[in-house]
Amino acid sequence: MTTSTHTGGGMDVKGVMGSITFDGEWITITKKEVGQQQRQFRIRAADVTGTRLKPATRLFHGYLQFVLPGSAPATEEKGLMAGGRPPHSDPHSLSIRHSTNDAAAKLVAAVEQARG
Repeated sequence: MTTSTHTGGGMDVKGVMGSITFDGEWITITKKEVGQQQRQFRIRAADVTGTRLKPATRLFHGYLQFVLPGSAPATEEKGLMAGGRPPHSDPHSLSIRHSTNDAAAKLVAAVEQARG
């Protein structure tokens, strides 16, 4: 699944072990780690100070990340398995597959527009 539009103009991006939804005002990042309870993180688009999108390739996952006031962007982990992505524990980012690059770019553009 890449992106879908709901009533109210919402967007969904299915990532690796999680998803991001955006309803025009709130970004909800849902993550599920193996053996852990599902966790949700909500961010108001107006509070976002920056966005980062590293498109995935056919060999490596990319990521979407939201930067908030007073916090530095999570650093990219190095190594073959991490593929230059922030750690899964970072609540403001989500790894994405190659097939969701377009949907992720549209979601980032929508968040940027909502930020004003």
